[in-house]
Amino acid sequence: MNTSTPSVLFVCLGNICRSPLAEAALRVEAARAGLAVEADSAGTGDWHVGSPPDPRAQATAKRHGIDISGYRGRQVTAEDFHRFTHIFALDGENLKGLRRIRPSDGTAHLGLLMDLIPGREGSGVTDPYFGEDAGFEVTWDDVSGAARAIVTMLQDAR
Repeated sequence: MNTSTPSVLFVCLGNICRSPLAEAALRVEAARAGLAVEADSAGTGDWHVGSPPDPRAQATAKRHGIDISGYRGRQVTAEDFHRFTHIFALDGENLKGLRRIRPSDGTAHLGLLMDLIPGREGSGVTDPYFGEDAGFEVTWDDVSGAARAIVTMLQDAR
């Protein structure tokens, strides 16, 4: 990743639902704001490495004008703490996992994504995987609000 351009990695468990939607939401919000930012997503688990996002996540993104069918799951690595300026966990368990693999010389800011939303500090992004399709819209609302907050934060840092 280009270190002069902010780069954000979103991390959930499997990298097929929440984190790809967060990546897509940030790409959209940054483009709307005219902000150069690199976005990616990963999972702490390896079950879906190489797989496309869940079809329900793809359908949700498509309803918002975004095609994420080309995204592919990957597992987060210690090197990501050097490649990205910011790494956001989508829930507390994944934040704990990221803290375990973070190298002592890792430079990325590490945080919980919903900490960026007033009133949602300490909470996780809704995980829709085992629920109904409507849960993906709730997740989209969570990650879209956080993406707007990230854009504001990065603009204020310039």
